[in-house]
Amino acid sequence: MTTVVFADLVGSTGIFERLGDETAGRFVTQLTSALSRTFEQHRGRVVKLLGDGLFVVFPAESDAIEACIAIQNRLQDKPVFPGGNAPAVQMQMGVEAGEVVEIDGDCYGDAVNIAARLADLAGAEQILTTQRVRDALPQSHQAQLRSLGPMYLRGKSEVTDVFRVVWQPEGDTDATVMGVSMFKPGKAGLLELSALGRILRLEPTGEKLTLGRAATASLAVNDARVSRVHATVEWRAGNFILSDTSSFGTWVYVGNQSEPVVLRRTECHLVGQGQIALGCERNAESPPLVVFSVKA
Repeated sequence: MTTVVFADLVGSTGIFERLGDETAGRFVTQLTSALSRTFEQHRGRVVKLLGDGLFVVFPAESDAIEACIAIQNRLQDKPVFPGGNAPAVQMQMGVEAGEVVEIDGDCYGDAVNIAARLADLAGAEQILTTQRVRDALPQSHQAQLRSLGPMYLRGKSEVTDVFRVVWQPEGDTDATVMGVSMFKPGKAGLLELSALGRILRLEPTGEKLTLGRAATASLAVNDARVSRVHATVEWRAGNFILSDTSSFGTWVYVGNQSEPVVLRRTECHLVGQGQIALGCERNAESPPLVVFSVKA
């Protein structure tokens, strides 16, 4: 068993646009080289640099989690600024464990693919991992994980139980396990979506709904950040499933959780009640928000 980490720089496109290719390339190379040393201090081996990120393997799950936390703490304690008025650098990370095949110095396998998908799914400063990694961790590390529920990762036909690593002090609301009911068998219910004074209802027997900027969408939201067909909602396998099909992503806030589930061409279950922010976080200026509620 090998533990795989993908660590990606958030917003690298904006850095290259602001600084230009040569300056930005030099900055990113220096940053990833420095982060490589931190990974290596925790028994990690950098398989390769990915331009704006790193692909690292570890002999044990606990080493990988500790390395990811060390890097997030380092960037928080000593912020790194790319120049100009740009905000400090942030990383998003994915961790998975499994059988890995090494060919000519590169690594392949399902664990590699899942770790990459989790890094894509993670928000800024987030570390996401799976049930497989959680089960292999000592209890002290397990206590740092919060469930985000089962999700459909791109390219996977079955759901993956995803967990967020809590590396910062959290408030009482953040300590709540998100989507605890996701692990219970789904019951037929009713999903209610509301935005811009309109209310849509989806029953298990109903047809798939679309959210987007197109006038033909089931719930049309006219905002430049919203794709023509931004997301779909359907009843599948006993749950209401939200699927992101957009260019800029979808942020899902469940209950009192302040940490969103960030979807980028991925899916999540809708449970309880909350908000769906299309194309941006809900703390952005005048965000396009859809309120959802699942009724028994």
